[in-house]
Amino acid sequence: MSWSEFMQDTLKRLDVMQRETPETFSGFNQMGRAAKTNGALDEKTKELIALGIAISTRCDSCIAFHVKSLVRLRTTREEFCEALAMIAYMGGGPSVAFSAKALEAYDEFTGGPAGSSV
Repeated sequence: MSWSEFMQDTLKRLDVMQRETPETFSGFNQMGRAAKTNGALDEKTKELIALGIAISTRCDSCIAFHVKSLVRLRTTREEFCEALAMIAYMGGGPSVAFSAKALEAYDEFTGGPAGSSV
């Protein structure tokens, strides 16, 4: 799977939905900006939490968006994998499988290790 192509396709679908429901998207985007504001927790920590929820709910689109944000926030592979270990521990087998997908997305977005088998 190409995560970059998946993101492009997802953004196209969301653009259509946003044109149909602009007030909903405006509210959602405002909520997102407020939630990501640095406070007691920094944005990276909040995005790691969001990734855990995305993996737990098995949302490929959410995984892609939050991995992309974590790459933007310069999350190291070590930080990323440590978070994935905790997410897998808390979520069991399905979270292990979706954590592997998230790591694949991370590697694609960062140009990191390719062809690793899990």
